[in-house]
Amino acid sequence: MQSRILSRRDLDFLLHEWLDASALTRRAHYAEHSRETLDAAIETCARIASEHFAPINRLLDTEEPRFDGERVHSPEPLKKALKVFTDAGLMAAGFDFEYGGMQLPYTVERACFAWFHAACIGGAAYPFLTMGNANLLLAHGSQQQIDTYVRPMLEGRWFGTMCLSEPQAGSSLSDVRTRAERQPDGSYRLFGNKMWISGGEQDITENIVHLVLAKVPDEQGRLLPGVKGISLFVVPKMLVNDDGSLGEHNDVVLAGLNHKMGYRGITNTLLNFGEGSFRPGGQAGAIGWLVGKEQQGLACMFHMMNEARIGVGMGAAALGYTAYLHALDYARNRPQGRPPQGKDPATPQIDIIEHADVRRMLLAAKSYAEGGLALNLYCARLVDEQRTGLDEDARERAHLLLELLTPVCKSWPSQWCQEANSLAIQVHGGYGYTRDYMVEQFYRDQRLNPIHEGTHGIQGIDLLGRKVRLQGGRTLELFAEEVARTVARTVARAAHAGDEWAAAGRAVIETRTRLDAVAAKLHTLGDLDRTLANASIFLEAFGHLVVAWIWLEQALCAQAALERGGAGLHPDEHAFYSGKLQAARFFLRWELPKVGPMIDFLDSVDTTALTMRDAWF
Repeated sequence: MQSRILSRRDLDFLLHEWLDASALTRRAHYAEHSRETLDAAIETCARIASEHFAPINRLLDTEEPRFDGERVHSPEPLKKALKVFTDAGLMAAGFDFEYGGMQLPYTVERACFAWFHAACIGGAAYPFLTMGNANLLLAHGSQQQIDTYVRPMLEGRWFGTMCLSEPQAGSSLSDVRTRAERQPDGSYRLFGNKMWISGGEQDITENIVHLVLAKVPDEQGRLLPGVKGISLFVVPKMLVNDDGSLGEHNDVVLAGLNHKMGYRGITNTLLNFGEGSFRPGGQAGAIGWLVGKEQQGLACMFHMMNEARIGVGMGAAALGYTAYLHALDYARNRPQGRPPQGKDPATPQIDIIEHADVRRMLLAAKSYAEGGLALNLYCARLVDEQRTGLDEDARERAHLLLELLTPVCKSWPSQWCQEANSLAIQVHGGYGYTRDYMVEQFYRDQRLNPIHEGTHGIQGIDLLGRKVRLQGGRTLELFAEEVARTVARTVARAAHAGDEWAAAGRAVIETRTRLDAVAAKLHTLGDLDRTLANASIFLEAFGHLVVAWIWLEQALCAQAALERGGAGLHPDEHAFYSGKLQAARFFLRWELPKVGPMIDFLDSVDTTALTMRDAWF
């Protein structure tokens, strides 16, 4: 029976036939692995996600964690599932051997974790955040901090958080007010509040490692305005003794839980630091230790933020994917109606997948979900190239491409895989709107992803305002080179495979050229407000272009597989590759043309939203 969580066959196609993840095992860092060990890791994750996480997904939605005024109570099945996860060593799957990890390529580790995103995204958020926390400390923490905090997290004994937002600041990090006051012993005492902190309190692990943004006051006790004054601190819930045992309760207190429309499996908290409920060492103030250097906290935190943005995009793709598979299964098994040319009520009803409009919805959802998954695995492959590329040029190239694509890989699936979720409900009809089927929960869970780790608008400003201009526009040049290589392959194939994909390639090239031109025009206006007023439209247009290119890549790969297999190809394999080609056709014919009007709109430098006034609403 085909899984309704993810498609293992599609993952194999993306990882091994398209991205050639097995080639990474020829590099020294991954030399202990082989195709067999990579596949075994994915198989293990698929099994654990299917057997332990998917069965509790509905439970975590209906019985979310509760706060009795003193402590949080989490559902017992969640604790058991997370213990299976950590006992299998999956928390450390992508970490180096020296930290007890499996040292998997990042591409494969992300494919592994996609199973948990799709099976139970709320429950999977605990390890997701903990992995990012540990990676940040490995990159910027001291050896003592690594030994004290990272190892217990990778063993699954402690979980981690990221504490950025505050009630009055939201995404405007320059306005954080949490203070970090220097202490004679080199530590700091933190005072302030943090809002929307996922996993900020729980009863699953014996300790929680908070990474907290705060400002160190100057000699006059003033906080430096703006982001330049932000520093980063590691603040454990329970202080840690020199021998690794737990000591006093730190002055970190849960003020309350936020109750969300989805993603309910993980607590979402308001935390008070330094309110005095606990007085470690006999005084108020949450004890923390500086990570990196003072006033460089935001740069450190963005190490975790950028990793989280790729992860959020992967989670969004996974939620769209599982919703698509649920809708596909429903459509194949739900009799309703008759063909337009066969309306005799005495004849049997047909399964709704036989209706053209249902196939249209499923094909659209397939193109969004599989496109989003491919986009994020491609970005994960860039991470591997950035870390282990064969020369400095290859590593720098991967770094710049990743800089350009990070806003896209976070926001595009968050927007368009939400559309896949919406279509999945539509395929179910009235049943889709009820809790009898999972698709309504997937939709609610998905709705958080356009907000997570920077809203859609923030990602658009990042892309248009900064990423397209890095190194004088080198990022766009590199992307143009990647697209040109793909299109050159379509032209080379045209002689013996017809000109369908060559024509699609020319359309991709034309769209990219026009989008480059409008980006250049927007940056010559001399008015940043006008340049960025429609940045979210630019993000959407550029995202559609990127995914169109990725679908062209997948089409070439699938077409080549069909030609290699010939008449001897197994029918299931022929159907798989034919489905890939049809989804590529759909996206390139139905979705890529939508970018043209977006470019026309951007080229007009419209200021309707910018010039609107509060009083006019």
